[in-house]
Amino acid sequence: MSARDRADVVRRARALLGRTIVGHGVTVRITEVEAYGGCEDPASHAFTRTPRSEVMYGPAYRLYVYRSYGIHFCANVVTGPTEIGAAVLLRAGEVVDGHELARFRRGETPPERDPNLARGPGNLAQALGITLDDLGTELLADHDDTPGTTGFTGVRLGPEVRTRRRIASGPRVGVSKAADVPWRFWLEGDPTVSAYKRSPRATPVGPPHV
Repeated sequence: MSARDRADVVRRARALLGRTIVGHGVTVRITEVEAYGGCEDPASHAFTRTPRSEVMYGPAYRLYVYRSYGIHFCANVVTGPTEIGAAVLLRAGEVVDGHELARFRRGETPPERDPNLARGPGNLAQALGITLDDLGTELLADHDDTPGTTGFTGVRLGPEVRTRRRIASGPRVGVSKAADVPWRFWLEGDPTVSAYKRSPRATPVGPPHV
């Protein structure tokens, strides 16, 4: 991966912060993301090309969904360029519309626990109702059911925004390879951001290799 491609992965990841994603009747403001560099990033699902990761090699702004630990789904935005396989994991967000539906999907949590509704990638996908059925969704495609209107049932990204919060960065969560690459980005001070947890299988601290 060239220096230009690495910079583009970071730029697109940071640009998702503060942006909304609409999923099946719930809207979430993205507060935490994690970038993966594709075919040259050993922590990425695209490092080895498989049928599961094939969508990552396609056009940007498609949805890549995978099942984590056999229980939860995780939602990723493919960022391209084509054949690189770069993508951004949506790690956390704030539910800003569709609270009752999000609470139901998350197990009828009380309103005072709303900051937890989409904290963590599995919780975020669950709150949005994202499953493997959404794999490959074109997140920027025109659609008759515009996000935010009655009847919209798909998954779409909202418009880009300029966030006023400081963007912090740090190592990625739970990966055993290239664990110290500082490609996790979040809105500093936001209560919905998840906690950092280093994988016990992670290689020793050292210089990034992505």
